Amino acid sequence: MRFPSMTALRALDAVARLGSVSAAAQELNLTRSAISHQISSLEENLGFVLTERIGRGIGLTYRGERYAREVHRILTNLEEASRRLDDQEISGRLCVSCNPGFATYWLCHHIGAFLREYPQIQLQLISPRTPDDVSNANVDLFIAYGIGDWPDLTVEQIVPLRYFPVCSPRLINALGGLKSPQELAGFPLLHMTDYSDWRVWLAAAGAGASNLDVASGIVFSDAHCAQSACIAAQGVAMGDNLISGDALARGLLVRPFEIIIDSHRGYYLVADPQKAERPAVQAFSNWVKTQLQASTQLWHEQR
Repeated sequence: MRFPSMTALRALDAVARLGSVSAAAQELNLTRSAISHQISSLEENLGFVLTERIGRGIGLTYRGERYAREVHRILTNLEEASRRLDDQEISGRLCVSCNPGFATYWLCHHIGAFLREYPQIQLQLISPRTPDDVSNANVDLFIAYGIGDWPDLTVEQIVPLRYFPVCSPRLINALGGLKSPQELAGFPLLHMTDYSDWRVWLAAAGAGASNLDVASGIVFSDAHCAQSACIAAQGVAMGDNLISGDALARGLLVRPFEIIIDSHRGYYLVADPQKAERPAVQAFSNWVKTQLQASTQLWHEQR
């Protein structure tokens, strides 16, 4: 028996997956007669029938289905091997600047997967001076926090943020509960960068005109410090769907209210246009976006 041609194997796989010769022909950019010819040649080579007429179409025989499953597995392994070979050829130094909040509560929990996928990349992670700082000339890619306003740079938002108050259950128990936004007047407020997020949320909650002093409490320069203080029961902070997810799942933080607001700020991939074209930068960017999409989907499912 001759070794089957790759074209014939792909033709069988396409027919098995798509359920028709026409669909297989369209996917492989071949004619219907070419698909039929490839399968006939494969049957002659194997010595048994792969397909049978069902009404106006065709289906796989029992032996054909078994053989098609093995063919699909082998083709998938070949594609995966080729992809991994391409990935491993991406090498060299990659310096990524990431603010401490994003790094601590998300990136450091997932970064091992990137290194396993791209073992030839020499990765360096550093922290910026401020969450929106993209000035370090030695950095290849920034994961920056802001409103997306970085002129002359390649900018792509990687996750839209949604905000809601979070606090330690110890704090609520110590101060006798928290039943309405107006009662926040008796709790220390923790702020990230400025007071705007709390102002917007309180207005959405109908507490904007209450006796609550929004400018009270502590302003932190990054989310890591704000959430650490919140977990330590030092006050009520404005959490978000990315940074606060793990602490909420573990019971370190709770959401005292259901009201959620969309933030005008978020996390962005930022790079010099020339550096953005480097294979290592593109590989890391695509990996981050894929992983974040999965994390965001999980958060929505858990709500």
